[in-house]
Amino acid sequence: MAERRNVYQPKDAVAAGIKSTMITGGAGTLVSAVQNTLTKQNVTAWGIFTRTGGTIAIFAAMGGTYEFTKLASANLREKDDSWNTALGGFLAGSILGIRFRTVPAVLGYGAGLAVLLGAFDYTGGVLTGYERDPSIDEYDRKQYLRKNRRRPIQETIEDLGEGRGIYGPGYEERRRERIKQNYGIEVPVAESLFTGKRD
Repeated sequence: MAERRNVYQPKDAVAAGIKSTMITGGAGTLVSAVQNTLTKQNVTAWGIFTRTGGTIAIFAAMGGTYEFTKLASANLREKDDSWNTALGGFLAGSILGIRFRTVPAVLGYGAGLAVLLGAFDYTGGVLTGYERDPSIDEYDRKQYLRKNRRRPIQETIEDLGEGRGIYGPGYEERRRERIKQNYGIEVPVAESLFTGKRD
């Protein structure tokens, strides 16, 4: 039987870039409105475009450039991996660095965002942890983890000692003898404390 290979399906980079430009431009408009509201001078509502409009342009350009570059490089390379995300991050970060008008800022912001986004995509691209197998019942998975990591009581007592809810077999007798030896007090037998039995 022939080996099946995953065939790369090209994506529409231009449409995704335009969509991303619109979304991040909207977010930039919101941030620009907040910036305009927080200015100390008395400015009009049009100040979100005239005074702090550069924020809208930066947001829109970064979002569109990132998405277009990521998908265009994936289409050209015919691979969907973390390098595409890093390339998009580099160009988007470079746009952010252009505001400072120095080459080190352009390269530094580009490299910083490329490393950040590339590492995030390489490690799974989610903040909630790895994806669990949906075919495995969650209760059974947790029971397995509890049994898999359970330690024998003797090992726990050797590491932590007795007390604080951790009692080994014969603890009641050892406690009575220790109190009698150290303080000379005779402790009455109370089985219900540690065995769970009631009188």
